[in-house]
Amino acid sequence: MSARILIVVTNVDHYEADPSHPTGLWLSELTHAYDIFEKHGLEQKIVSPAGGKSPLEPRSLRFPNYDKSAKSWQGDPTRMALLDDTAGPEEIDSADYDAIYFTGGHAVMFDFPGSEGLQRITREIFEHGGVVGAVCHGYCGLLDTTLSDGSYLVAGRSLTGFSWREEVLAGVDKLVPFNVEERIKERGARYSKALLPFVSNAVVDGRIVTGQNPGSAKETATKVAALL
Repeated sequence: MSARILIVVTNVDHYEADPSHPTGLWLSELTHAYDIFEKHGLEQKIVSPAGGKSPLEPRSLRFPNYDKSAKSWQGDPTRMALLDDTAGPEEIDSADYDAIYFTGGHAVMFDFPGSEGLQRITREIFEHGGVVGAVCHGYCGLLDTTLSDGSYLVAGRSLTGFSWREEVLAGVDKLVPFNVEERIKERGARYSKALLPFVSNAVVDGRIVTGQNPGSAKETATKVAALL
């Protein structure tokens, strides 16, 4: 029987600080992982904090982020339909899954942290011996997840994710609602980042796998698949 993985995407389509500034799912962070998981024979299901549609981040549809994998997905009506009707957390039985994988895009900063449903699923999968993965801003989904003993999932764990330096270089440091690099450290995580921004960097700590930025999606997904 194939291992099953739950992939998490956002429902948010704009920045709260500037509603005229669009955001959404960073498409290649989904497609690179989906391709790799499919290659390894994993069963996949897409979930979002509210269920329903997951909008795309416009900047992820431009070169160099809009690569063959992303183009293929956007050009496939069957795959795009998966983002029009994602499952909600209340529809998910965590016992059915061996891993959960959080995708990114700045939009996730607005709806991943406050989702008690996603926190429940993540805690249950991890405590049942499953794998927890996140790429880029996806680690926002791990910020407030606690274990059954009340401790933060990330406390004492080595991990990475989109850095504040990369926020500044991306020109969105005035739009994001918080500094996730600092906030994850406040939760007790041992955060690290690559020497250079935007290069692939993935960190494995037991059954927690995190990637720093969009360029880390393939490496992160490969390491998740290896654990499964």
